[in-house]
Amino acid sequence: MWPDLIQKAKEGGLDTIETYVFWDVHEPRYREYNFEGNLDLIRFLKNIQEAGLYAVLRIGPYVCAEWSYGGFPRWLHQMKGIELRTDNEIYKNEMQNFTTLIVDMVKKENLLAPQGGPIIITQIENEFGNVADRYGEKGKAYIKWCAKMAESLDVGVPWIMCQQGDAPPPMINTCNGFYCHKFQPTNPNTPKMWTENWTGWFKAWGGSNPTRPAEDVAYAVARFFESGGTFQNYYMYHGGTNFGRTSGGPYITTSYDYDAPLDEYGNLRQPKWGHLKQLHSALKSMEKLLTRGAASRIDLQADAWVTKYTTNGTSGCFVVNKKTGDLEVTFEGNKYHVPGWSVSILLDCKNEAYNTAKVTTQRSLMVKKPITDSQQLTWQWWGERTKDVLQGKGAFTTKSLGEQLMITGDSSDYLWYMARIPFSKESIKHNREFTLRVNTTGHVLHAFFNKKYVGTKYGTGGNYKFVFEAPVHLKPKANVITLLSATVGLANYGAFFDLSPTGIIGGPVQLIGDGNGQGNVTYDLSSYLWSYRVGVHGENKKIYSDDSPLASSWRSDYLPINKRLAWYKTTFSLPQGEEPVVVDLQGMSKGQAWINGQSIGRYWANFTANSDCGGCDYRGEYKPEKCRTDCGVPTQRWYHVPRSFLNSGTNTLVLFEEMGGNPSAINFQTVAVGTACASVPEGSKLELSCQGSRTISGIQFASFGDAKGTCGSLQKGTCDTDTALTAVKEACLGKSNCSIDVNDNVLGSSGCATAIAKKLVVQATC
Repeated sequence: MWPDLIQKAKEGGLDTIETYVFWDVHEPRYREYNFEGNLDLIRFLKNIQEAGLYAVLRIGPYVCAEWSYGGFPRWLHQMKGIELRTDNEIYKNEMQNFTTLIVDMVKKENLLAPQGGPIIITQIENEFGNVADRYGEKGKAYIKWCAKMAESLDVGVPWIMCQQGDAPPPMINTCNGFYCHKFQPTNPNTPKMWTENWTGWFKAWGGSNPTRPAEDVAYAVARFFESGGTFQNYYMYHGGTNFGRTSGGPYITTSYDYDAPLDEYGNLRQPKWGHLKQLHSALKSMEKLLTRGAASRIDLQADAWVTKYTTNGTSGCFVVNKKTGDLEVTFEGNKYHVPGWSVSILLDCKNEAYNTAKVTTQRSLMVKKPITDSQQLTWQWWGERTKDVLQGKGAFTTKSLGEQLMITGDSSDYLWYMARIPFSKESIKHNREFTLRVNTTGHVLHAFFNKKYVGTKYGTGGNYKFVFEAPVHLKPKANVITLLSATVGLANYGAFFDLSPTGIIGGPVQLIGDGNGQGNVTYDLSSYLWSYRVGVHGENKKIYSDDSPLASSWRSDYLPINKRLAWYKTTFSLPQGEEPVVVDLQGMSKGQAWINGQSIGRYWANFTANSDCGGCDYRGEYKPEKCRTDCGVPTQRWYHVPRSFLNSGTNTLVLFEEMGGNPSAINFQTVAVGTACASVPEGSKLELSCQGSRTISGIQFASFGDAKGTCGSLQKGTCDTDTALTAVKEACLGKSNCSIDVNDNVLGSSGCATAIAKKLVVQATC
């Protein structure tokens, strides 16, 4: 997808692509490197160069990014004496080794700007300033070391440090956030740079879908350049998908759509993509003024002003309305209608070329179209082997409850904790009914007692530390406790996030009940001999792969449903066309999915979001809680299946279901534009597109006048023309895209009063 995404970014008006470098995937094991396939960083940078764009290389190597463990390889956690992101020699040696490796790689391929390459900026560390106080003097020493180490690599381009107010020269501190117009670099001689303009927000299991209106993103960008900004990057411009077990948080979803201008599947998100494209065009028209001109401010009224840039007798202006209400303002004898919370750009300080709140690009409503009938899918299944663990047999033992990440190295989400607890007849002669209590730092716990399943619990509301309780029946012999702890992405942000505990570390694990007839007694089992086994059997044996030793173990005699710890497998054909493919996992609970042996991520298809979304007004400061959608439905039901993962013939889907689900409703779908709407004022040009190979099949509505309503519920206003619908049909039907000049000559006279601002409003189907 890289060339296609890069080209769409270029068409959207971008000059530069930023990319993180993910240490954990490139050095998954100590001194073992992987830059193959989708991890080919050099190829990605060359794709950027081939498209005629520049690159910003954010080496970090801490990335945050809602990526599990912030992008650090997990083997760091297991190194004796290491402390991450501080003045610690062990950590600094490893960080320098990896950073140097990356710099040497790009130098060898002549990818730095002084070598004729695309890389114009490099980054060391990331948002450390947000948490620096917690690291004290060692943190300050660490940042100074980072700067010195980076400078010694002699890249020949500027180094930046995001959110680092005390960045040592020549490091340039930059801003991350929803708005950065108030930001000023610590060194007044360095440019004002915005490394992350958050176009939306990430989504967590159990949460609704965060969106950020195009009007507000555009307002933030315009304010930044109006206030002297020189460089702005969208985070994200394309969010994509957290394949495998890469999502962090914990509880960050597999989708990392981020409400970005290019959606998770690579489609244009309209109107955001198009509205920002128009903004980029307007700003580039003012490039010489913004980079060479002198700025002056003319106050119009409270919270409204003009910023004027002038050089060599030419001027360009920004008219800013910080209020949430609309304004009619007069500037140099001309009147302007400036909507609330918006910026108008006057390229010549006279005529409005763009306004951040006046959206004229099309609005696309995406649809999912089934390409396989769920009844056509034939399923096989395999029950996870649990005989040994239910008997308490593990791979090794300790007299304590260990920390999950330290034991697994994050090689799996799963760790089995097992103990055999003996009780004599005498000790439980009065009562054998006890409560099993487990204190865990999560994130999910499945409990078994004497081979019987006794319950599941998981963290909610951002609290992943919880207490599990279930009634159990003791036997006058060795009682076996089997606990399956599951992580759902590791912490990725905050001071000392790398020390966030996982699993049943320390417990306590207790049995509580009346064991002697004289009142409650608590047996603390935390210091008993505990056995461990990392991962689940099917995962360890790669049952999702065709060459697994378990490949012949699949059963098709019947299909069990709502079965815990079950594996399911089906096959399907390559969907025709080029539209993105998703798999609908309705009916399933929680687990992981593979396509042709490649993980498409964790799923949790029945985790329902809260039910109160409220409305959305773009005006006023944006926060992640604002403008939520998809309330009261599963947080993520559809999962991206990249066409690059698919074969031309038969393809395989394998699921590992933890909690019990029913695969009979699963189906594959494609994602495309279903409806396209646009509203364009007289004197402009209306453009419609179905994206890709689809064509405009119908015009549901067309009005040249003062139509009302929103896409999907449009109505004619007080005036219109009888010929608008015919003109639009002639221009658009049967085409993948079309454009129409909005004027009387093309559309006919509407008979609207002079005071009415006419517009062409169209709704089309693809």
